Amino acid sequence: MEKTSLVVLFSFIVIAMPMAQSVELGPKAVEKWFEKLPHAKQKVTKFHFYFHDIVTGKNPTAITIAQSNMTAKSPTFFGSVAMMDDPLTVGPEPNSTIVGRAQGIYGSADQNEAGLLMTLNFVFTTGEYNGSTLSVLGRNRVFHQYREMPIVGGSGVFRLAQGIATAKTYWFNTTSGDAIVEYNVVVLHYEH
Repeated sequence: MEKTSLVVLFSFIVIAMPMAQSVELGPKAVEKWFEKLPHAKQKVTKFHFYFHDIVTGKNPTAITIAQSNMTAKSPTFFGSVAMMDDPLTVGPEPNSTIVGRAQGIYGSADQNEAGLLMTLNFVFTTGEYNGSTLSVLGRNRVFHQYREMPIVGGSGVFRLAQGIATAKTYWFNTTSGDAIVEYNVVVLHYEH
């Protein structure tokens, strides 16, 4: 490919990429942000979205990346670890508007019931939170009606965020393992 074509292609990619949140990035910008922190006000933001965890078909959004020798014999699939890049949508329908991605790892960490260790980021890709993330680290007892997991931080607009993500299974296919999970998230963070 010619150098001119590469420059045009690169320029198109940069222009076509979604614009990031209105928080300045980089070490100096973060230092300035911390200097203003004692005077910053906290606010509460609420989210409601659906998480589509698709493990089958042509384009799975979650794949097994590791398992132990005993995982196949375990009723809870203990020792299985999956990597995900699941769409987050406004509604439960697969073609609903995408607002972000759930990117991370979950693993079966309980030998007695279906309990996952979840470590993931909600990566927002639209609207005023575009480019910002919320980080989740917690236990997900998948067959309980409601599961509560802590928000342990974030980036961009959500620097130093803390909160709770409540999950409820909206739909689960017992044959394939595909699932749609409804999330309600309440997060405390600083105004920017």
